[in-house]
This record gives sequence, C-alpha cells and structure tokens, in this order.
Amino acid sequence: MDSFKVHLNKFIKITDEEFASIFSFFKEVEVKKKQNLMLHGEICKSMYFVSVGCLRKFFINEKGAEQTTEFAIENWWITDTFAFERQIKSDFCIQAVERSTILMIDNQQQELLLKKHPVMERYFRMIYQRAYAASERRIRYLYEMSREELYVHFSTMYPWFIQRIPQYLIASFLNLTPEYLSEIRAKLRS
Repeated sequence: MDSFKVHLNKFIKITDEEFASIFSFFKEVEVKKKQNLMLHGEICKSMYFVSVGCLRKFFINEKGAEQTTEFAIENWWITDTFAFERQIKSDFCIQAVERSTILMIDNQQQELLLKKHPVMERYFRMIYQRAYAASERRIRYLYEMSREELYVHFSTMYPWFIQRIPQYLIASFLNLTPEYLSEIRAKLRS
C-alpha cells in the first residue's frame, strides 16, 4: 500500500485522505508463482499493478510455444490494454513469474475512480504515455539490432531482470530459443 502511494506521488500530488479513497477502488491480491491471472480467450477484466513480485504477459504462437511480450515488476502495470479498454476477449495470458502481491482494478471500478478523483486521469495518461514510448523503442530495437545486440542491450538496461527472471522467459521475451541465448551468454563471457 505504501509503495503504491509513493509511486502515485511521483506523478500526482494527493493527500493521505485522497489516497485512502483511491486505494479503496483496488483489490489487493497475493498470487503464487506461475498462477494465471488471465487466460487466452477470457475477457480482460482487470489491470494489475505489481506491489511486490513479477508478472508476465504472453501468447501461444503458431508452433505452440509461449511468446512473452511484456514483464511487470514492482511499480509497473500490466494488462492487455486493447482488450481491457474494449472489455473483449484477450489473445494473451497474464501469469505470475514469482510469488507476487498485486493491486487489481476492473474497468467499472476504474471509471468510478476517475469520476471521483479526476487527478487519476492525469496519472493514467502519464503511465500510458510511458508504456507507449517503451513499446515504440522495443519495436525499433527488434528491427535494428541483431539478436546478440538485443540481449546485450536488454541485460545492460535491465540487469535486475537477468538476475531475477528465468533464462527461458528472457529468451521468450527476446524471441530467442533458450539454447541460442545460452550460446550468446557463453560467447559474451569468453
């Protein structure tokens, strides 16, 4: 709860009383490692804020393999934005990578939150802008960088992911096989 208040205050200024009201729109949930929060084909009902832990978003590709598209660690949000905004079935799954504590808000509660606390419109706008900018950069990197350069860039920019997330999930995120990622890592160590 405190980490969420600190996070909000990086973007907007709210009183303790306002925070208590804002927090009441969320549901705090403990999730186990590998617990699914949303499966492919389910209506995307919630957005998830990670207080503690790590979540990932993925889809099953045409070969039947899991393709990770996004991670969320402490103070990051995750959802299928397209499906959440339209309240339609998702093409993605969201799963806990680690035991996690998350805050959930559904579409209806978010609308009520925004009506009661218009300052949260600014907060979510800023969050979406940052997420969109990160997506734009990732797409560019996928086009411009070799697989090895992509791994070096990722491990330099986000060293905590390398230490924390299983290698097969990092490989999935970078669109590599775990074996090829092992080769890259071995080459870089020598």
